[in-house]
Amino acid sequence: MAEDIAANPAKYQEALRHHTLATLFFEPSTRTRLSFESAMLSLGGNVIGFSDADTCSATKGESLADTVTVVSGYADLIAMRHPQEGAPLVACEHASVPVINAGDGGHYHPTQTLADLLTIKREKGRLDHLTVGFCGDLKYGRTVHSLIAAMSRYPGVRFVLISPQELALPAFVLEESVRKKKIPYEVHTSLDEVIGGLDVLYMTRVQKERFDDPDSYERLRDVYILTEEKMRAAGKDMIVMHPLPRVNEISPDIDKDPRACYFRQTVNGKLMRMALILFLLSERDQPDVDRCRGTAVQCGCRCGNSRCITATEREKPRFYKDHTGTVRCAYCDTEITPDI
Repeated sequence: MAEDIAANPAKYQEALRHHTLATLFFEPSTRTRLSFESAMLSLGGNVIGFSDADTCSATKGESLADTVTVVSGYADLIAMRHPQEGAPLVACEHASVPVINAGDGGHYHPTQTLADLLTIKREKGRLDHLTVGFCGDLKYGRTVHSLIAAMSRYPGVRFVLISPQELALPAFVLEESVRKKKIPYEVHTSLDEVIGGLDVLYMTRVQKERFDDPDSYERLRDVYILTEEKMRAAGKDMIVMHPLPRVNEISPDIDKDPRACYFRQTVNGKLMRMALILFLLSERDQPDVDRCRGTAVQCGCRCGNSRCITATEREKPRFYKDHTGTVRCAYCDTEITPDI
């Protein structure tokens, strides 16, 4: 659908007339928020919402559950970004309209993944039999977590994970999206050693806002910088992607390289969000689905992740057991030790 929208924009310009999207952004955003708003306006719809948690009733102590319950009465669907992991699950359980996860802390960012998939498809002509390198902050990089989960569906895919040990891919992503599906992968700390064998290089910034220790951030922030010299070792048809914003991890000199497609990625993001909005509203009356990834379990404890939405919301703790038998929080996927 996204490609048809790109080819025939006039066909869709009144598709959602008299429909309203609510954008609830409890965390700063440029591309994601504006692309959602542009997507809805391009479909003939309306947009309401806020771009800063300080301008909503969360500052007065209102719960997320109450916020989405109220906003559901004002809009046909909600796009929400929240700094706490698992917030979209809470929103889905209390909203009476579809909820789109526009990023929850360092957890997931599924709509960026839709943009990434369309970009790979348009640039490489396929989504299968590709070697995809992820470089930088793999621990808190929600776009990385989501894209690995999505790419793991395609045959012949290989992952190359490039990061310092402190920013390695979380166990819940590695187990569920890679090892469980027996996808070949490699772990490296050097980009130079592996760039020549990649079809796709997905660069990420080291995210200052995810660090509790400023010294750790300063030590790791510039650990990987993609330069023209490094690009000379890459394949002539390798593509460079980045969810943006970038800081220092990609030299501006790379922008003119035809293999750099991160700005084309942003255009694809709007197209995919247009398609997603249309799809969700067409399926609005369909029954909801169970979102638990494993077997639900009961245990007498709470999630110990301070970034989990259950640390601030009045939600009943929920847990599941993954394919390895590990018990995890159903909201943020953090491994826990049950009190038995």
